Amino acid sequence: MRGRLIVVSGPSGAGKSTLIRASLEAVPELAYSVSATTRDPRPGEEDGKDYIFLSREEFERWIGENRFLEWAEYSGNLYGTPEQKVEELLDAGKSVILEIELQGARQVRNKRPDAVMVFVRAPSLEETRRRLTGRATETEEAMESRLATAVGEVAATGEFEHEVVNADRERARNDMIEKMESIVRGGKSAARP
Repeated sequence: MRGRLIVVSGPSGAGKSTLIRASLEAVPELAYSVSATTRDPRPGEEDGKDYIFLSREEFERWIGENRFLEWAEYSGNLYGTPEQKVEELLDAGKSVILEIELQGARQVRNKRPDAVMVFVRAPSLEETRRRLTGRATETEEAMESRLATAVGEVAATGEFEHEVVNADRERARNDMIEKMESIVRGGKSAARP
């Protein structure tokens, strides 16, 4: 049986990566799609594991070769989901999580209406700012750009079937895992009101 395509989106600093890692550990039917990007690796990130790090020229060549399920420019860098690996995982019966920003999530929804859309956010923009500042991986200018983008992203929560508010780490973790189990096993979890 073919897996489900799951899109997880939300502002920077919402905790998407942490919640996805917890879901991957708890739900064996899940697989993660590694995105490609033109941004520089952060400390500890590995090429091919965290991201596929490409030069802008390589990324643009991949666009021309239609190798992406979706791609977008975000905070001055290009990000995209290589389609071939996603299809291989789905055909193997794995449900695939895509961690992508709003513009890319909309592309996937238009291209693949069967995708399940999950929005993750911090409880407030103030908390988003605190989390981004705590990362200490961004310039002040990049952080301000990400915060400005976050305002528009939060306004789009109604476009998603599910929402996880990451205010309490353990509660958000359990909520995300419950939603993922329900999605991959074909049940109905409580969709957003």
